[in-house]
Amino acid sequence: MNTPFEEYKPTASHDANFWRQIGLPARGRELHERLHEGMAYTVYPKLAKLAGIEQKALARYVEIPPATLSRRVKSGRFKVAESDRLYRFAELFRAATELFEGDTSSARDWLLKPNYGLGERRPIEMITTSAEFQTVLNLIGRLEHGVTS
Repeated sequence: MNTPFEEYKPTASHDANFWRQIGLPARGRELHERLHEGMAYTVYPKLAKLAGIEQKALARYVEIPPATLSRRVKSGRFKVAESDRLYRFAELFRAATELFEGDTSSARDWLLKPNYGLGERRPIEMITTSAEFQTVLNLIGRLEHGVTS
């Protein structure tokens, strides 16, 4: 059954500022190219700081082992799959921040707590696959519109 709340559609209100703070374009070809060439390592500490999450914890959430992270520090760039997972985290954090009207602390807390709408899984645990990622974005969209089921 199709409903108007089935798919999350981001608004542009805080988008540009968020993406500028972490050093990525918000959308479009330039973003796609950066992800394909591998996200610059410099995005990673900015994203962790903005989200209020320790860098090591962020690496765990996006499934980047410590040894791999050390290699990325030296090379200055993440691989495509790692870049994609970091982008998913950034997009979820941005969407959650918007859900909580700019309150990054509440957004972080929401991402880290088990959620009934996700079968008691934590949203942050659902960024490694595109299907799970989309499920969390759709939940955020439903919450923004007051749809609870």
